[in-house]
Amino acid sequence: MAGNNKKVRNNNDIELKDRLVAINRVTKVTKGGRTFSFSAIVVVGDENGVVGWGLGKANEVTTAIAKGVEAAKKNLVRVPILNGTIPHEQVTKFGGAQIFMKPASHGTGLVAGGAMRAVLESAGVTDVLAKSKGSANAHNLVKATINALCEMRDARTVAMQRGVTLDKVFNG
Repeated sequence: MAGNNKKVRNNNDIELKDRLVAINRVTKVTKGGRTFSFSAIVVVGDENGVVGWGLGKANEVTTAIAKGVEAAKKNLVRVPILNGTIPHEQVTKFGGAQIFMKPASHGTGLVAGGAMRAVLESAGVTDVLAKSKGSANAHNLVKATINALCEMRDARTVAMQRGVTLDKVFNG
């Protein structure tokens, strides 16, 4: 999903906030009756460029959420954020979900819906224009949004990879 350089090791000095994206109730019909179980998809982030997602499954909602938070803490990645927005436009697809994100000027706010909003808020993005096309499945939207954020590169990263100065990146 993400390059090795974007993975973040979770030590206790990072203050992570969790957001519940979706809860799904699953019913299993057996000889003795119905058995309910729950799956919860959770996004965690420090609102300063670190974000992760996790899926928890259990027979109770609270346990499923707790498992999702623990799984999310193991999937943390660092994403580039410049002045509260993203560095450039990005189109990404995961499964049936396709998303489009575009940087916005300061004061625009977070124009995104549902699962994308939770991921972008957790990452610390404050100004962005985003659109979800295709499937509205929360699982695929979360994965597509995090993939899109991981694929983004800021100017300093591009300059380091090319071995040139920042001025050369902007002016050719």
